Amino acid sequence: MSISSLVSVITPLYNAEAYIGKTITSVLAQSYSNFELIVVDDSSSDDSCSIVNVFAQLDQRIKLIKLEKNSGAAVARNTGIEHATGRFIAFLDSDDTWHPEKLEKQLDFMLKNEYAFTYTKYHQVNENGELIGELHFPTQTNYHNLLKTCFIGCLTAIYDTHRLGKVYFPLIRKRQDFALWLKILKQVDQAYCVPEDLASYTVRSDSISANKLKAAQYNWHLYRNIEKLNILKSIYYFSHYAIRGIIRSKFKVLSKALKL
Repeated sequence: MSISSLVSVITPLYNAEAYIGKTITSVLAQSYSNFELIVVDDSSSDDSCSIVNVFAQLDQRIKLIKLEKNSGAAVARNTGIEHATGRFIAFLDSDDTWHPEKLEKQLDFMLKNEYAFTYTKYHQVNENGELIGELHFPTQTNYHNLLKTCFIGCLTAIYDTHRLGKVYFPLIRKRQDFALWLKILKQVDQAYCVPEDLASYTVRSDSISANKLKAAQYNWHLYRNIEKLNILKSIYYFSHYAIRGIIRSKFKVLSKALKL
């Protein structure tokens, strides 16, 4: 693997003082060291920035950018992409973490196979870091399959700017990661999965993913207003999304019961 393959890691930050230190530490612990970590603060009111500054003073690969007003994750991530100097763009939210070999294994996978857009397996943990969910992922996906349900975790996605150029998030407050993957999959035929669990996703009680009704509403908005699907296609893809959500919920209930 060429040492010139710089990875720009984009981390939007908003009031995550309880998590951001662990997130940054997981990036610094990567076996692949040719990266820059661009943290974009979305006008936090806690001590998040102070924590980032401590790390930045110790490692010049870490850059902190502050937005003047709270603008949402899409604006923060796009600001990070604008400042990125790496060939590869990776994403890691301020409450999630990577396993130490995540970048090394994923970049090796991309370069050996000449893939432009990849993701990895990951698992879910609660706010205390305890395992709460193991997920299943297809080995590859295309635009139409992803419309049925978004299983590409933002904390695992990487795209190659040499192949795609810089691709930016649509300016919507929620589901912008889903919208970006669809945008990329209009440029390439497939996204490919590294067949290993390489990241931990934190499920927070105050997150949008914790509110199933709102998540469903944002999904419908994406179909109709971002992807411009007609009503029949929107119903078709939304039905897949809803059924998968029901199955997942029942599986979680069953898993808890079996552990009792």
